[in-house]
Amino acid sequence: MAEDIRPFRIAIPEAAVNDLRDRLDRTRWTAGPPPAEPADRPASGPVRPDRWYGMPPAYVRDLAERWRDSFDWRAQEARLNSYPQFTTVIDGQTVHFVHVRSADPAATPLILTHGWPSTFVEYLDLVEPLSRDFHLVIPSIPGFGFSGRTRGKGWDAVRVARAWAELMRRLGYDRYGAHGNDAGSVISPVLGRIDPEHVIAVHVNQIFPSGDPAESQGPPPEGMGYPDLPHSSVGAAVHDGARQERPRVLRHGPTGSPAGQLAWICRSLAGVDLDVVLTNASIYWFTGTAASAARFHHENDRASAYPNPTTFPIGLASFAHDFRPVRRLAERDHRYIVSWHEFDRGGHWAAHDAPDLLGEDIRRFFTCLSG
Repeated sequence: MAEDIRPFRIAIPEAAVNDLRDRLDRTRWTAGPPPAEPADRPASGPVRPDRWYGMPPAYVRDLAERWRDSFDWRAQEARLNSYPQFTTVIDGQTVHFVHVRSADPAATPLILTHGWPSTFVEYLDLVEPLSRDFHLVIPSIPGFGFSGRTRGKGWDAVRVARAWAELMRRLGYDRYGAHGNDAGSVISPVLGRIDPEHVIAVHVNQIFPSGDPAESQGPPPEGMGYPDLPHSSVGAAVHDGARQERPRVLRHGPTGSPAGQLAWICRSLAGVDLDVVLTNASIYWFTGTAASAARFHHENDRASAYPNPTTFPIGLASFAHDFRPVRRLAERDHRYIVSWHEFDRGGHWAAHDAPDLLGEDIRRFFTCLSG
């Protein structure tokens, strides 16, 4: 049936694992640019001044050797398979997701959306603490990882959000919350817009600029705000022209070279545990989804902006080494910001480097709304 939800288990063939190691072993390494870096490039969170040209070749080579020689994919595969996973087909596209029901039958359903170049792995460390209070749904964005390559154009935030609304309907959740980081911080508010009868509230790690020219008028706000976005860790990804403007280029680079893919991914995952970086890189490699994942931002940059602000409750958890949204600008796009917390540690991938802060902020936000 079209609405079938089927159990899913990761089982990468041994031949594919051996092929990856062989390709890494045969990488042709090149010399990097001169060691001198622009003096006006500041360190911003985990993005160091020596990485604005990209990751240093020696660093990537060391990480690739770790991937080839000591990284244990089978151990990671077993860990991933310890979480209940499923697939279903929505709008002609396979959607892979983790579904963990709380022991509390009255728990609030919560859908968690990852970013790029992350995967559903982003939220696994939060499953145990959050499942005490929430029924958790953690999907892979279409085009990412085990959701497989997108089968057509148009998979922007709106289309993904519609798929999420349908997924939650199929799971029998009438009222639910949404959280997102990075790309998920774009998708989750759109989900609140298109499914207002069912979305209780939205919690995000970033509130991105809307693109309205008025946002750049007037004096720059104090602290790390929108003007600093290009120099932040998220800016390293958001301002990646090849990914946004020419995603087909990536079919012939990272998709064909695991070392090339690793160099591209590890810069945007700066500061994340190396085994997590390699797990994400492995998922992209084995599923062949580097190019289709990159297409999300290409599609989304061409989508029409919403003319009116959101009206559902929204909460922000902003972390020290991520860019800091500016509240007076965020309020132009979101009329009902009910929670705004800025933390003194953590970065763009807070689910990895500050899971205690993020998990508690999510729990407190939705608990206060329901209480």
